[in-house]
Amino acid sequence: MPSVRAILDEALAVCKPGPDDLHVMEDVRRFLDILAYRLKKQGVKARVILGGSFAKDTWLKGDYDVDIFVAFDEKHAQDNLSDLLEKAMKQWKAERVHGSRDYFQIHGDINYEIIPVLDIEKASDAQNVTDFSPKHVAWVNRNAKGLTDDIRLLKKFCKAQKVYGAESYIRGFSGHVVDILIIHYGGFLKLLRAARGWKPKTVLDINKVYKGKALLVLNASKTQGPLIVIDPVQPERNAAAALTQDMFDRFIDAARKFLARPSIQSFHEHEPDLWALKQQGALIVEVATLSEKEDIAGTKMVKLFAKIKDELARHDFTVADAGWTWDREKKGGFWFRTKEKKLSPKVKRVGPPKKIAENAKAFKKKYPNARTLRGRLVALIPREFRTPAEVIASVLRSDYAKDKVVSARLRA
Repeated sequence: MPSVRAILDEALAVCKPGPDDLHVMEDVRRFLDILAYRLKKQGVKARVILGGSFAKDTWLKGDYDVDIFVAFDEKHAQDNLSDLLEKAMKQWKAERVHGSRDYFQIHGDINYEIIPVLDIEKASDAQNVTDFSPKHVAWVNRNAKGLTDDIRLLKKFCKAQKVYGAESYIRGFSGHVVDILIIHYGGFLKLLRAARGWKPKTVLDINKVYKGKALLVLNASKTQGPLIVIDPVQPERNAAAALTQDMFDRFIDAARKFLARPSIQSFHEHEPDLWALKQQGALIVEVATLSEKEDIAGTKMVKLFAKIKDELARHDFTVADAGWTWDREKKGGFWFRTKEKKLSPKVKRVGPPKKIAENAKAFKKKYPNARTLRGRLVALIPREFRTPAEVIASVLRSDYAKDKVVSARLRA
C-alpha cells in the first residue's frame, strides 16, 4: 500500500500545472496588458489586477477560470464602473452579468471573469462587497508561502468530494475559505486531522480578533452556519457563511475516511453516469436549465430537485439515493432511487378520537367509510400515486417546474 506522502505526490502531479500550461499564463498576461491599454486610451484611471487562484499560484491544471479585478481610482467613485469597463471591452464578446455591481464573463479555452471594483485602502471606503476582494489575494500571498501546493490538494479534494464552491446552488467551501483553512492549520493533512474533531459552530479566528467570543460578538446572521471562519481581512465577516450543514458533515466524513484509509480515489472527480444509474434502477430526470446567470439557473434547478425529493417523501416513498449533475451547457440531470417500487392501492389516514364529536363529524364527512380503531377514526383512501415515477411526473408537469427550468423529463 502506498504511503500517504506518495498518494499526495500523485494527486499533486495530476492537479499542479506544468510546462504544458505555461501558454495559459502568457495568454492571461496578454489579456491584462490589452485591457489596461484600452482603459488608459479612453482616459480611465484604473489598475488591472490579476485575482483569484491565478494571482495566488494555486490554480489547478486544466482549470482555466481567471478572475480579473479592474480597480478604478476613487475619482470615478460616482461613475458607473460597469459602464466604464464595458466600453473598454468592446473587442471581446463579453457577457454582462447583472449583480450588486455588473461584471463581465468571457467564455473560451480560458474563461475570464472581469470585475469592476473601487481602488480602496480601507474596508470602510468600500461601496460594494467586491471592492475589498483584491485585499484577500494580497493576504494569501503574504501568508501562504510554502503552502500553495497544500491549497491545491485541498481544492482538488473538495472538488472530488463535491463540496467545493460557495455558489447558492452548492453552498460548499469557497476558494477563499480553502485558502484560510490551509493557512490556519498549516497544511493539508493537519487540516484533515483537525476537521475530524469539528463540531457545529466551530470558530476559526486566525488573528484571534474575538479572543474566543466570536459567537457572542458577531451578528447572529453571521453565525448561523456550522463553521464560522473569521475573515482575516474583514473580521466582521464570516467567510464560511454560505456553508451548509450537509456540506460540513460531508467534508468531515471524507476527512475521516481518507485518514483511516488513504487513497488516490479521494482526489478523483467523477461525474455520475446517468445511464449506468438507470440500469441500476434509478429514475432519471433530464434537465435543461434557464439561460440566466449561472448562480440563478443552478439555484432554480436545485430547488426543483429538492421539490421532487420532498414530494416523494410526502407520498410515502423513502429516498435511498438521490443526486444531480450539471454542466456549463446548462444541461443536467437528477437521479432518484427509492426503497419502495410500488405502494399499496390504499393508504391509512388516522383521524381524531371519536369522543371529540365535532372533529370526528368533520372527518367522517370527508371520509364516509371511516371506522373506529382503538378509539380513533381511521379511513382507508385510494393513494394519489403508487409509484415514484408518478410522483416525479406530476411535479414535472407543474407550474413550479416550468418556472425553474426550460425542460425536464423522465428518461424512458
